[in-house]
Amino acid sequence: MNVKHKMSSPVRTRDMLIGALLRVPAQAIHRRLIQELNRAGFEELRLPHMAVLQFPGPDGVRPGTLAERAGVSKQAMNQLLRSLERLGYIVRSDAPHERRARIIRFTKRGHAAYAKIHEILRDIEREWSAELGPKRFTELKELLLRVWKSPLVR
Repeated sequence: MNVKHKMSSPVRTRDMLIGALLRVPAQAIHRRLIQELNRAGFEELRLPHMAVLQFPGPDGVRPGTLAERAGVSKQAMNQLLRSLERLGYIVRSDAPHERRARIIRFTKRGHAAYAKIHEILRDIEREWSAELGPKRFTELKELLLRVWKSPLVR
């Protein structure tokens, strides 16, 4: 199987590296999520916000944990959190029973946006299943979950 590259010659599947094979579909999903969220009334959300809104979401989580999960600095994460807080998607509050610790909570608008993300992702999964065939799509998800649970991603 050959993969066509925009503005270059065909690339053989065996020559494609796993980073690109995972990154390109993930980027396409994030772009679609933002486009559809914007159309659904969440106009102010942008691609960088996906670092906060990605699974399993920020609700009840500390900013430092979110930064680690997203692979960004605490400063960058706090900038994203300030933006989402200003836009009305989250609030930051003191963590119960812990001095100086903060946790993130969704607002009503944040819960609505997160629910819309799940709806969009279900649509994407139906489309990918139709494109690949249900059996192959299930196999793809099983293989990715196996990698996710393995030491390979730690």
